Amino acid sequence: MNVKNRKLVLLVPCFFVLLVVLASCSEDMQQELKLWYDQPAREWMTEALPVGNGYMGSMFFGGVEKEQIQFTEGSLWSGGPGSSPDYNFGIREGAWKNLEEIRKLINDGKLKEANLLASKELTGKITSGQFGAQQTMGDLFISVENSGVTSNYKRELDLNKGEGSVSYVLDGAKYKRTYFGDYPGKLMVYNFTSSRKTGYTIHFQSPHKMNSENFADGIYSFQGNVKDNGMEFESCLKFDTDGKLEFIDGKIQITNAKNLTIYQVAATDYTLEYPEYKGADYIAENKKALDRLEGKSYEEVSKEHLIDYQNLFSRVELNLGENNRDSVPTDRRLSEYADGTIDPGLEEIYFQYSRYLMISASRKGTLPLNLQGKWNNSTNPPWACDYHMNINEEMLYWPAEVTNLGECHLPLFTYMESLVEPGKNSAKEFFNTRGWIVNTMNNPFGYTSPGWGFPWGFFPAGAAWLCQHAWEHYDFTRDESFLKETAYPLMKEAALFWIDYLIEDENGYLVSIPSYSPEHGGISGGAAMDHEIAWDLLNNCVQACEVLGVDDEFKQKAMAVRDKILPPLIGSWGQLQEWKEDVDDPNDNHRHVSHLFALYPGKQITVEHAPELAEAAQVTLKGRGDGGTGWSLAWKVNFWARLKDGDHAYKLFRRLLRPIVNQGTDMVNGGGSYSNLLCAHPPFQLDGNMGGCAGIAEMLLQSHDGYIELLPALPLAWKEGEVKGLVARGGFIIDIKWENNELADARIKSITGGEIPVKYKDKTIQIAIRQGEELKLDNQLKTLQ
Repeated sequence: MNVKNRKLVLLVPCFFVLLVVLASCSEDMQQELKLWYDQPAREWMTEALPVGNGYMGSMFFGGVEKEQIQFTEGSLWSGGPGSSPDYNFGIREGAWKNLEEIRKLINDGKLKEANLLASKELTGKITSGQFGAQQTMGDLFISVENSGVTSNYKRELDLNKGEGSVSYVLDGAKYKRTYFGDYPGKLMVYNFTSSRKTGYTIHFQSPHKMNSENFADGIYSFQGNVKDNGMEFESCLKFDTDGKLEFIDGKIQITNAKNLTIYQVAATDYTLEYPEYKGADYIAENKKALDRLEGKSYEEVSKEHLIDYQNLFSRVELNLGENNRDSVPTDRRLSEYADGTIDPGLEEIYFQYSRYLMISASRKGTLPLNLQGKWNNSTNPPWACDYHMNINEEMLYWPAEVTNLGECHLPLFTYMESLVEPGKNSAKEFFNTRGWIVNTMNNPFGYTSPGWGFPWGFFPAGAAWLCQHAWEHYDFTRDESFLKETAYPLMKEAALFWIDYLIEDENGYLVSIPSYSPEHGGISGGAAMDHEIAWDLLNNCVQACEVLGVDDEFKQKAMAVRDKILPPLIGSWGQLQEWKEDVDDPNDNHRHVSHLFALYPGKQITVEHAPELAEAAQVTLKGRGDGGTGWSLAWKVNFWARLKDGDHAYKLFRRLLRPIVNQGTDMVNGGGSYSNLLCAHPPFQLDGNMGGCAGIAEMLLQSHDGYIELLPALPLAWKEGEVKGLVARGGFIIDIKWENNELADARIKSITGGEIPVKYKDKTIQIAIRQGEELKLDNQLKTLQ
């Protein structure tokens, strides 16, 4: 990253505005941070490169004679209220009346019968067609008037600038394309330049029904609808060129052009409003975005994007050692890394790529990240490209706070607020409780019911897990307005469900019954993950009440329930039990390790305050092995980091960067990265990228246990390095430098001011710092060392 003569950076960890002067970095912190390739992409999922503006995501291939830009808009979905008169959000009225019998069967040891009854009476009443799926909007095909021999081809993604590009030389003429998403303008921007006059033919294709197609005043518009639910949408292309522009036979023809810029907008009639989710004036929204372009040059739009993007991206810098491999194409670099090549530069790129993807796909006013962020080329994508709430959606946002992207977290909270009302209906009809829930599969149409199949579909703990994110956003920013107005109402309503749902067992503990450990094992009289999530939520509620000075009666009830929940148990072979019953198989290598939630992202189990449980978690991890799909490997990186074993965390991180060339690879033994560095479940899911990024941060900084810990799980492989701009809970921005695997320097900047213990290895000091102050740990470092 070029950071010479750096200006003031506007730092906004959510609602706080803090001007922080960041010192100029040393030469060794300058990084290129580019993914690049010496040939066009052939496959969408494995090779094409992503750009986005929060609302939309595009993937470009970089073909010389024909460019393909596939795009979607995040709210374009099939299914929902318009898909069928029978759509009722999956509600099975009165389903709760079967709970007593299901519980009795479980307590009597009749698990098969209990599962059969639950599968019949507690499943969501819906078909997969009514649930729907996220939809691609279409593709732009841009034929380029080329002939001759191509040389010096390069296709790249510059993370520092937040833009993609394609460049090459053809018979002595230079060609360059630049692609980026402009969030402030709600635009996707595609710029083509050449040193000699060139012709272009642009054709838009969509798998959806066309309502109308128009071309006037240099603007092409396509209006269509999704077949099953009638959702209407429009995408417009505005052309700015020095060539001749015509519309012939449904295609845009441009001749004799040295410069061409295509501005794309897209919108749907979707609104995030239960129960209709319809009514947005999408045509007016697009017109507003295009009108805003009037009188603006491409250079001005590019500058607008760059200022907006770098305000977020440049907050964090990471240097993990000597980088001398930028001249190697990324696909080859990835393969050589898997063969054992030491490449800290690639590891830095992976970390920053995840931050780039979050900035490109999750901004205030947009829908939150889905399984594939905002990049989907299908009308029938894997797992509906939905919001999967039993690990995936939560993992997508793990790096948001710690890597200084708190604003990118906001779409999740807005979305959560939209789920409360339908979630209350689901809680009432399926479980006869107060509060709100969301289960495994969730769409943007308020589907919070259990899924239509068990065991995968049953996970009412989804809302409680989401609420951890709301608490964490407060904990990192200390924004009491956010806590009062957004986080606490969400948390309290979710807690009411668990206060009502948990029942006392024969030993006086409160247990979750019936429950399923996500996607593993059968019906249970108490899955540990449920208990850990409920404990976490209630514990956070208690802290929120104390901070806000409200709801003492509710606080007392939450404390009483929290303290009676069945605690994590250690089983017969020293493992952390996945269920109340001690039935864990030491030879089981299943990808889900859900019962370690209390270790990460929870904080009920810590090495310092619950060492026996932490040891049991380690036994479990060793039993499960180091295999797994992409997101599973990423979660294990974080587990091992929390256990302070940086070398094991790093080993799994390297596995996460194993190249995947066959998307049909066995899921159990799969997991890795495609040549475009998108994570392979397989197939592509964005959660592995985000979880891997969070894992790197967790190796370098932890703050979940009441203190800031520097380099808690630094692997031996990262002998020297530096990180700037990570965020610790309490509103502290941390810079750390290390040499010979030992802490060399640290600086702490405070957002809100306060006191906090700082720990390095087995030594701790107490620091006090005023709001906006930066503290360099000089003499204090001697104490820590």
